[in-house]
Amino acid sequence: MNNKKNKFLVHYAGMATQILAGIGLSTWLGLWIDKKRDTTKPLFTWILPLSLLVLFLVKAIKDTNKK
Repeated sequence: MNNKKNKFLVHYAGMATQILAGIGLSTWLGLWIDKKRDTTKPLFTWILPLSLLVLFLVKAIKDTNKK
């Protein structure tokens, strides 16, 4: 039982690390794209991290709804 609990914790701790790293990278990429496009509004800085969060939310829902 304890081993199963540890696997569960490691799985979701790894997912949290992926989310944090992904948000950081997508924000950096969004800033870089916005700077290259020389826009006044931070369009990609908003779109990339939000789309990443939506994708991770879908992944989390699919992982927790296994039959």
